[in-house]
Amino acid sequence: MRTGIVILSRYNSSRLPGKALRPMLGKVILTYILERLLQVVPAENIVLATSEEASDDPIATFAKASGMKCYRGSLENVAQRFYEAAAALGWEYATRINGDNIFVDTEVLREMIALAETGQYDFVSNVKGRTFPKGMSVEIVRVKHYASLLSTIFASPQYREHVTLYLYEHDVGRTYFYYLNESLPEASGIQLALDTQEDWDRTLQIMQQFTAPHWTYNMKDILTIINEIKHA
Repeated sequence: MRTGIVILSRYNSSRLPGKALRPMLGKVILTYILERLLQVVPAENIVLATSEEASDDPIATFAKASGMKCYRGSLENVAQRFYEAAAALGWEYATRINGDNIFVDTEVLREMIALAETGQYDFVSNVKGRTFPKGMSVEIVRVKHYASLLSTIFASPQYREHVTLYLYEHDVGRTYFYYLNESLPEASGIQLALDTQEDWDRTLQIMQQFTAPHWTYNMKDILTIINEIKHA
């Protein structure tokens, strides 16, 4: 089975403009995300999905410079962009990673891909219940299953924007698997996604404590660092 990763990213952001390509400690945010994903899958199994708008040309330029695949699709219909990016590459499973999820836990991602590739599930997610920090979200959907839902998803502005919302709201009787964080409950719902300047400042503080390659730090390590910062 072939599982790929779709990074959904746009350049414009009302709360943190240009965050995807904003540099932090010598690297832009998308580089950090890409480096983490490359610990789990080869480069050919990653695509950066952005819009066709001219404002997203910098994202496409970054992808080309980084040797990444890039898919450009609908601005408003994010679900369509996600699906088409995966379908164009012939993947059986598509993993959704948001372009502001700088701390994806590589071991969690690896385990969830392995679960998907058993073929038992149409959807594997660690989002429901928010037992993991925000910013460590991983969602893997069987592309054919997602395709069967597109007409309904496309009919709703809410579902078009929030790519997997329909799946959560209609999961009864489905072959869905929710991967829960049961080992570190205190990490539940912690904000680690990059959405505001406050998030940026927190992320910078965390990254400044790293003494090894950033991708080696997992959820437990990052929570330890956060607690150390709080009590410093």
